[in-house]
Amino acid sequence: MSIRISPDEARPSVSIEIPLDKPLEDYDLLQLEQPTPRDVDGVLVSQGFRDLVDDARGVLLDLLAHPPQPHNVHEHDHLDFTHADERQLELVQLTGAICPGDDNVYRPGLWIVLRDPHAPANAPLPHATQDSVAAITEAFKSRMGL
Repeated sequence: MSIRISPDEARPSVSIEIPLDKPLEDYDLLQLEQPTPRDVDGVLVSQGFRDLVDDARGVLLDLLAHPPQPHNVHEHDHLDFTHADERQLELVQLTGAICPGDDNVYRPGLWIVLRDPHAPANAPLPHATQDSVAAITEAFKSRMGL
């Protein structure tokens, strides 16, 4: 299963779905593949999953405050001399998700919604911002060990 990043077409926001592919012993999340969505509900309300969401929120807020550079841009391409101390993206939602698999199983996952508060309300995210979201997502996945 792979991460799905879905920019909204008429709003400056993006949703990210991250299925949990491997057991996370630190969170006592060992049996991830479930036969029905109802069985995943039991995982999403467990203390281990709640701890995962709490840790994920801290890591994600840090990455939004200090975003990594996208792989396809050079460091000098994003020099900012405006002295603005505003985050480019803000966290709108972080919650559990039921992620359907290719093999008729379901897994718990994380559902994240990010928004650009400075973009026009009826416009999609610019491609540069979408590249930034992809870099943040990869750094998030790496730091969380997902």
